[in-house]
Amino acid sequence: MPADYRDDLTIPAPVTRSVVITGASRGLGFASARRLYREGWTVIAAMRSLDPGLDELRRATGAANNDDRLIGVQLDLTDRASIDAAAEAIIAAVGAPYGLVHNAGISAAGMVEETPIDLWERMFTTNIFGPVALTRALLPSMRAAGRGRIVLVSSESGVRGMPATAPYSAVKGALERWGESMAGEVSPFGIGVTILVAGTYDTEIITDAGTTDSRDLTGPYARHHRTMDKRGRYAMKLAARSPDRFAAGLAKALDANAPFVRRPVGPDARMLLLANKIMPSVVMHHMIRAMMGIPRFGALRDNRSD
Repeated sequence: MPADYRDDLTIPAPVTRSVVITGASRGLGFASARRLYREGWTVIAAMRSLDPGLDELRRATGAANNDDRLIGVQLDLTDRASIDAAAEAIIAAVGAPYGLVHNAGISAAGMVEETPIDLWERMFTTNIFGPVALTRALLPSMRAAGRGRIVLVSSESGVRGMPATAPYSAVKGALERWGESMAGEVSPFGIGVTILVAGTYDTEIITDAGTTDSRDLTGPYARHHRTMDKRGRYAMKLAARSPDRFAAGLAKALDANAPFVRRPVGPDARMLLLANKIMPSVVMHHMIRAMMGIPRFGALRDNRSD
């Protein structure tokens, strides 16, 4: 369907407590889909690899193949035709969804100098442009229904720009500014927006398998990478929580009534938000630098003269 505003939509009668979750085949999306289905929601599980992902969700929830409370929708956020087809399928299945959870995304590691431009483009297409297109396609039905909640899953990288993950930090920061802007636009129609700042959870996205690695381990930032990799893996081992804990936070977020909410999910995210609120930016910069073992300002400067 076209993504332009549509006021002439014929919308089926809404199904009570329906929610669209993108990236539902794994990680936080999978855990959230399982939790919400068990709580009685009609779950529209949107994913790229539909058949294996939906089969796994059915096994996890005990849903039968013909269960109309667990609906699979194929969605590739980098493909506009796939987004439009998914929006049409969602509206045909449940009318206006009550919840729209933008969870799908990709991660990357590497310094700005190391990460290629096509990675930045893919990052923004998957994490921003695709979600915006899907939201635009579904908003007319949600406006007509006069209720709903859009949940944007951010992360600690959206609170502070983190070294060696600049594309990911940039896209999560953009996601939050989009959510803040959209909240003011849609709240008069009865639609709320929630930004969930996720802490560290034990999913594929924090592993090598779930991250596009552009690091040059022999280049000028090799010293950074060695220290940051060692400390980062140790920190993730200590901080990573079960995705089921995030799913509980998401379920609570969908019940919110405020027009705009930004809240952490996880103790590490909560601590970072608090520190970022009360500490000056320069203090936060040095604190993060010290935690990651990055040399002080000018330490690696080449002072040799020609």
